[in-house]
Amino acid sequence: MKFKLATWNINSVRLRLGLIERFVETYQPDVLCLQEIKCANGSFPTKAFRSIGFEHIELNGQKAYHGVATISRLPIERVETRDFNGSGDARHIAVRLTATGARNVVLHNFYVPAGGDVPDVNVNPKFAQKLDYLTAMARWGEAQTNQDANRMILVGDLNVAPLETDVWSHKQLLKVVSHTPVEVDHMEKVQRAHDWVDVMRRHIPPEEKLFTWWSYRAKDWRASNRGRRLDHIWVTPALSRTAVDLQVIEEARDWEKPSDHVPVLASFDLSTK
Repeated sequence: MKFKLATWNINSVRLRLGLIERFVETYQPDVLCLQEIKCANGSFPTKAFRSIGFEHIELNGQKAYHGVATISRLPIERVETRDFNGSGDARHIAVRLTATGARNVVLHNFYVPAGGDVPDVNVNPKFAQKLDYLTAMARWGEAQTNQDANRMILVGDLNVAPLETDVWSHKQLLKVVSHTPVEVDHMEKVQRAHDWVDVMRRHIPPEEKLFTWWSYRAKDWRASNRGRRLDHIWVTPALSRTAVDLQVIEEARDWEKPSDHVPVLASFDLSTK
């Protein structure tokens, strides 16, 4: 079974519905995981998505803030939503791919807290919330049974740029939230907890700069290119060979009224061993 999976922090699904339609028409994803949809479930533009072929929609929305949505051309079933740090925020949804050939692949869609501006838990509760969330993710990963056989995909805006080449300047961002050593350490613990495979870095060597986010503050984002890789696609070891292609759709940052994140698109072949 082959399919294309995209993850995109859309920064308001209703505001940027036209951009999603453009992306879908151009790149033809089969499954689209959105973060920061910024609407309650009842306000999600379900009819618009069904009109472009996405019949299967699972939501964990929140009025005006956060929220994640997994929409699919392929049949899916809801597995769960988890509140990883007890905040009450809508930041996670898991679905199971039920199409013939999917063999119980479970897809987790995450929006990890951004963490505010100051990387100090003593003065910034948002930073403490972020570290708590990542700690809970690691514990969840460690608690999974049958780790050698689990067929899971984890995607989303994880709000951490772990490698030196995941930011425009490692030295200048060491004290900037998203690339501080404590955040990177927490993310590495999440990754080790289930031996998650970083699909993006399987296809784009770690030595190369790789970004998925550029601040709105830059008048010319391409010229300054002060980006960070905050969006990720991971798979469990049992699926390590199934991600056969990877694209970061940088052009979407040039579209009218864009998100500050761009889509990441991976092609999967579940028959690959």
